[in-house]
Amino acid sequence: MSFEEHFADGTLHPRWQVAQIGRGEVSYRADGLVLKLPPLTANGYSNAQITDYRYDDMAFAWRPPLRLTVTARASGGADSLRGTAGFGFWNHPFSPDARQLKLPRAVWFFFSSPPSDMRLAKDVAGPGWKAGTIDAGRWQALLLAPTAPLAVLLMRVPSLYNTFWPRIQRALGVSEFILDGELLAETHTYTLDWRSDGVTFAVDGVTKHEAPTAPRGPLGLIVWMDNQYAVVTPQGKLGFGVTAVEHEQSLTLETIKITA
Repeated sequence: MSFEEHFADGTLHPRWQVAQIGRGEVSYRADGLVLKLPPLTANGYSNAQITDYRYDDMAFAWRPPLRLTVTARASGGADSLRGTAGFGFWNHPFSPDARQLKLPRAVWFFFSSPPSDMRLAKDVAGPGWKAGTIDAGRWQALLLAPTAPLAVLLMRVPSLYNTFWPRIQRALGVSEFILDGELLAETHTYTLDWRSDGVTFAVDGVTKHEAPTAPRGPLGLIVWMDNQYAVVTPQGKLGFGVTAVEHEQSLTLETIKITA
């Protein structure tokens, strides 16, 4: 299954599920589909989002091998944006129904701003504009799960972190690369080639990252901008919440293409 969407033509295919939560807004301009947040206080959650799956059935369509191509830009660089944003595939692990919570799987281009601090890849900063993968449900990760409380304590010792976290990271299927945050402020074409044995991430045809593992399918396609933050570190720091947005910000989509 393949498809191509040119949002600048002013139409939205029925496949898309639009979410406008809080003060998030999804609208058309002459140059594409705009996911927008107005200035916000840190008192409530807002999200502008499109997906190709519904929350009521989570019927995800996509498995490797495939190529996702997205032409997009944000209203500013990484230093001027707040919250999280991005595009790619995931398994929507944080369902409103607690009985359906799942270990996260994702392959995507992902942005987060401070106070987000998700340091899942060694020597890669927590916040920023990233190309990345995760599959926390791999059998290698499940085998390590009983040791998680002890591992958190050990990761607080720098020498042990340097020795053991790369192995844990591989078990989790985590691979990340920080992209130039100023790319966000300009129109660029992003591609990810999702294979069963790895993922190639490129910007304007130039390879930026080769992930040595890939999440299992099926996964759903998501594009979003919200004012959320998350803190997850190997040393056991955890936190979630919403952050203020000082000025209007947006993510504009020109095209999305999937070739499977």
